[in-house]
Amino acid sequence: MAAEERILDVRSEIPQRRHELIFETFHALPVATAYVLVNDHDPKPLYYQLAAEHTDQFSWDYLEQGPQVWRVRIGRTAPTPSSAKA
Repeated sequence: MAAEERILDVRSEIPQRRHELIFETFHALPVATAYVLVNDHDPKPLYYQLAAEHTDQFSWDYLEQGPQVWRVRIGRTAPTPSSAKA
């Protein structure tokens, strides 16, 4: 990805707001782009939620795996049905 890749650091956000921000950012991504999620724990449950709600529409690449910081590149590989209509 480009050097200007977006970084979404949710470590300072309250837990209730984190998933909202992560999904807002994902839904705003154009196809074939990505952002880097920075978190203070392994966001694996988020992976399962994306897999359930956006099957075959995203990529997930760990860049750093703790123990204090996790960085994951989350990409959009295909439009979602709602974004395809827009």
